[in-house]
Order: sequence, then structure tokens, then C-alpha cells
Amino acid sequence: MPEDLDTKPAVAGMPAETCATDPRRRGLLRAMFGSFLGLGFTALGAAGGLWAAGTARFLFPNVITKPPSRFKAGFPGDYPAGRVETRYKDEYGVWLVSGFYNGKRQIYALRTACTHLGCITIWQEAEQKFKCPCHGSGFSMDGVNFEGPAPRPLERYAIRIADDGQLEVDTSRIFQEELGQWTDPGCYVPA
Repeated sequence: MPEDLDTKPAVAGMPAETCATDPRRRGLLRAMFGSFLGLGFTALGAAGGLWAAGTARFLFPNVITKPPSRFKAGFPGDYPAGRVETRYKDEYGVWLVSGFYNGKRQIYALRTACTHLGCITIWQEAEQKFKCPCHGSGFSMDGVNFEGPAPRPLERYAIRIADDGQLEVDTSRIFQEELGQWTDPGCYVPA
């Protein structure tokens, strides 16, 4: 047995027979092995938690708030004939038009989305028409389609005169010309 003890390496300052059974040495190895293993499991847990949080966030919509479906748009006298108001386009998706439909002057709210694939139309003042930049559909000032692939006219939103005398647009109610709904007094204000 003394031959075996001579072949074991000695730690600095310790005889060879103490190195194999020294509790300090075993504690050091356990601390190193345990901390690396613990560090690995902690990193794995953190990565799994981030992955789960990212997956959960994916399930919720990106848009948390939405503009109100009703908004005031000023007084009818603020809209002279032949005018398209563009200031409500970005926030509400509405063109306010003071134009003519079937020979009668009306103020109505057109939805900005093209009826072909939903691209946002652009008002072209020089040509007096709405133009879809995606596929070239064209709509007259009253919203009726006359060129391009759009299958039907732009949709109208409900509009009325509120108690304070201002125009109030309700984007939760839609009126379609091809269904004969543009004759409904809820989709225009006589001017």
C-alpha cells in the first residue's frame, strides 16, 4: 500500500495521503461543479422564460387603443360645395365631402379604404377624384368608382348634426351604394 501513496500527486504543502481524503478539496470541486451546473440551468431557465414571454406577447394585438367611433367635424357652414376635407384621413380614415349626389347637395363621410383590396385612397385636387395608389382604381368626388379594378363605390359612414349643431361622424355604421343605402338619411346631411 505504501507504493500507491507515493504515486498520488501531492497538493502544495500537503502530504499525498491527505489529498485524496481532504474535505476542503471535495468542497472546492462541488462548489465549482455545482456553480457551473447552476449557472447553466439558470441561463436555460432565463432563455425559456424569455421565449415564453415572447410567445405570449405574440398572441396579443399590436394596437391597444383605437380612436373613438364618433367624432365632431365642425359646422356644416364650414364646408362649401365642391370641397373635400382631408384632415380626418389619418386619424379616423374619413374623407368629409361637401358634394352632389343624384343632383342634390350633401355633406357625407367617405371611408378612405379602396373597395378593391383596402388600400388607402388619395384625394387628387387637380383631377377632382380619389385615386388608389395600389392598383389604380379611381373614384369621383361622390365616391362612385369609374376606373380600375375596384368592384364598387367607396363606403359611406353615418353622419348627422349633433345637438350642438356640429357634424358628427359615426365610423361604426357603414352604408354601401350598391345596396341602395346611400338614400338613407343617416349617411348624409342635406346642405
